[in-house]
Amino acid sequence: MSKQFVMGNEAMGLAAVAAGVRCVAGYPGTPSTEVLETVAKNNPGDIHVEWSDNEKAAMEVAAGASFAGQRSMVTMKQVGLNVATDPLMSLSYVGVEGGMVLIVADDPGPISSQTEQDTRTFGQYSKIPVLDPSSPEEAYAMVTEAFSLSERYHIPVIVRPVTRVDHGCGVVDIAERGALREDTGFVRDPGRWVIFPKLSNRSHKAIFEERLPGLAKEYSGSPFNRLQGKGTKGIITSSISYEYVMEALNGYEDVKVLKVGTAYPFPEPLVLDFLDGLTEVLAVEELDPYLEDQLFRTIGRNGLSTKVYGKYSGHIPASGENTAELVAAALHRFLGQEADGCLLTVPEGSAALPDQELAPAPDLPVRPPVLCAGCSHRSSFYAVKQAMKGKKAVFTGDIGCYTLGNAAPLNMVDTCLCMGADITQAQGLYHAEPDKKYFAFIGDSTFFASGITGVINAVYNQAELTVCILDNSTTAMTGHQPHPGTGVTMMGERVNPVDMTKVLQGCGVETVITVDPMDLDKAVETVKTVSEKPGVKAIIFKHPCAAIVKKPDEVCEVNRGTCIGCSRCIREIGCPAIFLDDGKARIDPGLCTACGLCTYLCPVDAIHVTGGADA
Repeated sequence: MSKQFVMGNEAMGLAAVAAGVRCVAGYPGTPSTEVLETVAKNNPGDIHVEWSDNEKAAMEVAAGASFAGQRSMVTMKQVGLNVATDPLMSLSYVGVEGGMVLIVADDPGPISSQTEQDTRTFGQYSKIPVLDPSSPEEAYAMVTEAFSLSERYHIPVIVRPVTRVDHGCGVVDIAERGALREDTGFVRDPGRWVIFPKLSNRSHKAIFEERLPGLAKEYSGSPFNRLQGKGTKGIITSSISYEYVMEALNGYEDVKVLKVGTAYPFPEPLVLDFLDGLTEVLAVEELDPYLEDQLFRTIGRNGLSTKVYGKYSGHIPASGENTAELVAAALHRFLGQEADGCLLTVPEGSAALPDQELAPAPDLPVRPPVLCAGCSHRSSFYAVKQAMKGKKAVFTGDIGCYTLGNAAPLNMVDTCLCMGADITQAQGLYHAEPDKKYFAFIGDSTFFASGITGVINAVYNQAELTVCILDNSTTAMTGHQPHPGTGVTMMGERVNPVDMTKVLQGCGVETVITVDPMDLDKAVETVKTVSEKPGVKAIIFKHPCAAIVKKPDEVCEVNRGTCIGCSRCIREIGCPAIFLDDGKARIDPGLCTACGLCTYLCPVDAIHVTGGADA
């Protein structure tokens, strides 16, 4: 046992290693990514670790290892659970053998996601247990317990950290790797592993008659739940909001506080103990009013009269992250003058609640997300934009760095729904308005994750579109993880990279052209030529990510004597390295990667590549 100062994601990865996990699969997605990477860095050599090509594949790989008796883990963010829903719902019925733990990171805000989804609600929907850590220390302990819980009940278990737990740090007691679970191998048993209707009916009945009541009773005595304080008013909370509540109370004990770490199934026996003698309860939580809803159900079933406040009453905001200041303000409103002097001061300008009048906060400087200086995606978008000048064209986008192509001055992303939807949405648009040109932009990692199915559908159903694969040879937005096209696995093995050209051709795409987008003239001509061909065609814009290739000795430089201050280099591509200085363009050498795109744009040839500083 050793004490280590670690991030929440690291704590969960180290807990899995110590618990004897043998298979870890996932798909990178902030805020969950570092869990799997921590396992890979601390792999004693007997753990199979992989970045799967999507979350569904990861879930099924881990399930297979579990069926063989090994402990397994899957990592993803909340929207990734949507992709993995199909196998997970069936696993709830079929069950597992070796302990199987799902790390599903929720993202209140959202900070780096498309949606604010609450995995506690998903656990209730799928009848899968959910543990809800409030700190890195508790996240470590919950992963350890989740493996044991999974094996006791033969079901997967979800551990649901939120962003502030994932990326928060704490001192955690890290155990040495324990004895491995007996490796029994897969035991053939069609009556258990094959999900026929008879098995489903029997399992569904057992879920309600055995699993949920047993878990609710067991959870009521769990150390992850904590009941403290006294009085006629109570606070029920969970996750990082519990930390904010305790910070705000600052030792004040004349209020009952129930921390719910075992989110699903709801520990009703413990909650009834909490409600005993209470007249009012405030539910402090993020995302869905999950605890609040469960309280209403518990109070109604048991004929109680306790009043409940929270998101529905406006005491807690309906969406977004909670903060320490916001929670302190909510508790002051709920507890009133009786708690004066015990709650932390609510600073002026903190997030306002409905009945508060706070001083207006100063405007923050505008800092929109942009493509990096030297990003090849900028050139890819610009090439298509130039080639389609004067034509009716629609540009469908995807999730990743290339989503930033929607920003001015490029304005090249007309739709963005979810991973892989660019290709399929373009098909729907084409069938509705076949007189337009359609371009579907997708990244190389995302193509493998969820683009191939859309390509096959487009070919089969006779759509007309150009698939633009922006290939920078990495999964850039989540931290440069490998994927099937890179030729490297998470185990560090060198393998033959999956050839996107051959994949596309195998799907029935006859025209597949690869071009370097930094050769702008050639890229523009390629787009013009390929877009005129019938059916589904593809352009692979291939150039390494600017963030991982070695910075060249050269930079682009503006000859300020020649520059006429037309700002075309700024207005056309929006590179963050270029700015106006005294009416003329200047390039920041600390940002410039000498990609050379700006040299194509200057009407007076005032920009060139050099090894020196600006003139």
